[in-house]
Amino acid sequence: MGQATMRRVIVLRHAESEPESDGQGDHARPLHDRGRRDAARVGLRLRQLGWVPQRVVSSDAMRTRETWEHMAAALGSSPAVTFTRDLYLMGVDEIRAVLRDASLEVDTVMVIGHNPGWEDAVHALSGVRARMMPCAAALLRTPAPRWPDAAARSDWTLEELVRPDERGRGS
Repeated sequence: MGQATMRRVIVLRHAESEPESDGQGDHARPLHDRGRRDAARVGLRLRQLGWVPQRVVSSDAMRTRETWEHMAAALGSSPAVTFTRDLYLMGVDEIRAVLRDASLEVDTVMVIGHNPGWEDAVHALSGVRARMMPCAAALLRTPAPRWPDAAARSDWTLEELVRPDERGRGS
């Protein structure tokens, strides 16, 4: 019997954003200067760890778009990217839908979104309660031959939790 294909997902919370201001809705909040630096730092760390996504699906909010923009340069890759309202303030059900639709050739998917849905999603996928501070990336893996099989699982392994100001695991 052959070895199962390893499927990996990076659950990334957007980097630190500016507070909401008068006349500007939550969806339009841009990144803070620190958020821009953090996104690049986390992107570089993901590249060092060998966790470079081949597919990215992100909330269409301004802060998630900017997070990806600053992270992409540090990752040094150009995966297919989709920005969708489906991931704006959503959680595990929407992540599972993204994973079910991933191409068979893709081994690593990144989803970019928001809390509290992302903390709840990491818990639903892995059983681990992880604090998803701004720009935290939960690196999850599971052996599965196809993405629909992987999407249905609740026993993903949290390999690492990358945070912008520290390296390594944490909760």
